[in-house]
Amino acid sequence: MGGKLRRRAVITGAAGMLALPGKAPAAVGAKPLSGVTLNVSCWNAPYPQFLKKYIPEFEQETGARVVYTTPAFPIYNQRMDIALATHSDAYDVINVTFIYIGRWVGAGWMTPLDPFIANPKLTPADWNPKDFLPGIEAAFRDSKGELCAVPWIADIMMSGASRYDLIHGAGLTMPDTFDEMHKMLAAVSHKDGLPGFVVENHYGWTFLGYLQGFGANVFRAPPHDLMPVLDSPEAVQAAEFFATIMRDYGPRGALSYTYDQVTAALKAAKVIYSTENEAFVTQMAQKGAPAAPTCGFSLFPKGPAGRFPQIATHGWGIPAGSRKKDAAWQFIAWAMSEKLLLRMFREQGWSSVTRRSIIDLPEFHAKLNYNGFDVAKIYLETLNLADKGYMAYRTVPAYPQIDRQINIALQSVISGEKKAAQAMKDAQHNSLEALRRAGVKL
Repeated sequence: MGGKLRRRAVITGAAGMLALPGKAPAAVGAKPLSGVTLNVSCWNAPYPQFLKKYIPEFEQETGARVVYTTPAFPIYNQRMDIALATHSDAYDVINVTFIYIGRWVGAGWMTPLDPFIANPKLTPADWNPKDFLPGIEAAFRDSKGELCAVPWIADIMMSGASRYDLIHGAGLTMPDTFDEMHKMLAAVSHKDGLPGFVVENHYGWTFLGYLQGFGANVFRAPPHDLMPVLDSPEAVQAAEFFATIMRDYGPRGALSYTYDQVTAALKAAKVIYSTENEAFVTQMAQKGAPAAPTCGFSLFPKGPAGRFPQIATHGWGIPAGSRKKDAAWQFIAWAMSEKLLLRMFREQGWSSVTRRSIIDLPEFHAKLNYNGFDVAKIYLETLNLADKGYMAYRTVPAYPQIDRQINIALQSVISGEKKAAQAMKDAQHNSLEALRRAGVKL
């Protein structure tokens, strides 16, 4: 059906169709996607919610109807994994989740996008695919080098403090090392009745910068050697450190905090410090947020082995089972156009952008300067660190199984159910079993 609609659109409404990523001129004749319903889904995060506000414009310009869903992260991934594995045609545009890239792309469940990008009838000349950050985009290429998703986020892990005034008042600055972080938390926690530290309870994400900072890793040498190494002395030390600061300085119910609860607590200045995603922590600086006058930012702190801020990327892709691929690509091209992303930056404050042309704008750097903290500089420095390749563990097909074991292990240590050594030993054992069941050769 998508192909027929496209051929008809080229004849009757090409001018309007090709202008989609910018501001479309008045359509001549039928709108290019009249009668088409696109099923689009992404996990719930700031960018998908910002995008939702603009979707009526896409519908008005094209005539398409967009059914847009944004379930919670674990629900989305479970639902999409089943849909892709069964080659369902229920979705036309989906988010390719970072930890599932190896599985979803590697299995051939996503449609290569290069033919759409290269086709001048489908993609405007000014769409500029080379504008996307190459290090981020590379994660979405299959074994043949074909692009299977367009990244909508370069999601860096950084540090944010809602009450930097308390840190400064204690004679300290934003911590640059784990030792400085521990010292700072000991000095300011419970001042004004506030807990010192919290992160979201997806520890397969929030703990990994600490794991690597202590010199440990998930696999021995990813992506080729996938032998887990979660019970190394360095991994145990990392788990002990992380669990200690969560227990000693975290709020009640810290184990239940999701990313949106962490974001809300930081914005409301109800917790002092966190190491979280840039898209979340910078919401403290939004106009009207209680934390806006007192917030501060810095690079993710470094451990004994160095600085390893985690960097995730998620992207829009087309499931292989979709029957409306041409129309699906038009939605992606519109959603990821420079003009729309620039509007989202200016109008919504979206700053985890993946187009270099926007990052290089003087207004990007000016707007991301909060209380004298240059977040744009932190953003670029963190992205440059990723060139070391330490994020390779996340893009192998086997990582989701290990992610679950890390979550279980850290929950048990933070809660006091297990000592760090036993929890990480169990994580190692369970990871080995999970990988063997998945057919991974070790």
